[in-house]
Amino acid sequence: MDTLRAIRAFLNSVELGSLSGAARAMDTTQPTISKLLASLEHELGARLLQRASSRLALTDEGLRFHERAQRLVEDYDEALADVHAQTHTPRGLLRLSAPRAMGEGRVNAMAMAFLDMHPAIELELLLDDRFVDPLEERIDVSLRLGGPLPPNLVARYVGSWPRWLVAAPRYVALHGMPRKPDELANHAYIRYAPGADDGLVLHHDRNGRSVQVTVRSRYRLNSAVAMLDCVRQGAGISLQPSWAVADLVAAGELVRVLPPYSGPAQHAHLLYAPRRQQPLRVRMLVEFLTERLEALPGRRLVEPKAMALQATR
Repeated sequence: MDTLRAIRAFLNSVELGSLSGAARAMDTTQPTISKLLASLEHELGARLLQRASSRLALTDEGLRFHERAQRLVEDYDEALADVHAQTHTPRGLLRLSAPRAMGEGRVNAMAMAFLDMHPAIELELLLDDRFVDPLEERIDVSLRLGGPLPPNLVARYVGSWPRWLVAAPRYVALHGMPRKPDELANHAYIRYAPGADDGLVLHHDRNGRSVQVTVRSRYRLNSAVAMLDCVRQGAGISLQPSWAVADLVAAGELVRVLPPYSGPAQHAHLLYAPRRQQPLRVRMLVEFLTERLEALPGRRLVEPKAMALQATR
């Protein structure tokens, strides 16, 4: 088992580029990783790693050993997963990351439902709007809305949600309903900060044409949750993802403004490590989240071709 731990230290050091990164991934200290690597190199009678500039680099011997070591650890993990899967009881700690707005508005409820279904699971839900590196930060599953898809991770497409222009009925009663995109310039528009009034791009849902319109924003803020609250209170018009407002529109709490038009869609993917055999708890969380996310209101059914190609890189 000490040799297996040393091999994991070697693989993590290569994957993360540093001994400190390997130490974080294995929940230990950098001196411990150094000792494990030294022990492995002594056992093999060959130097595996050398420092090149700010990162670790494989020696020729390390390069030859790396591929076989990776297969060995994957086979071992797969064997363990098969044994654990026989019990049909997922157990252990899961770490899930998600953007703050969708995490608070949707994923938090999904996480609690998942815990109710699986009493032997522990779950950490980490909400952050920055792009989290799942490997560096030991995240089992990461929900990403837009942005680049890392080529070293599996990216499972779960849906696209257009952004709708919405307002509260009280706002429309006081200020009227815009009938054409250029009329938005005469209305209070609430937008994300920081940012200037540099225009708004809308897409016509039927003919696919795009139009750029001028908007004026007296109020800008950097919280999607607070922005939606402002809209619900009648402070103005805002562009909101359909997953966040479809239920409110259906209930009459909000109304769509210029319904033939929508803003750029949010494309959602679940990111996780490309292992041949994922732990049972990870596989079940991915399937559970996929099912729940695909059921969110306002979702477009067809995956954009560009996203499909990117996700399968």
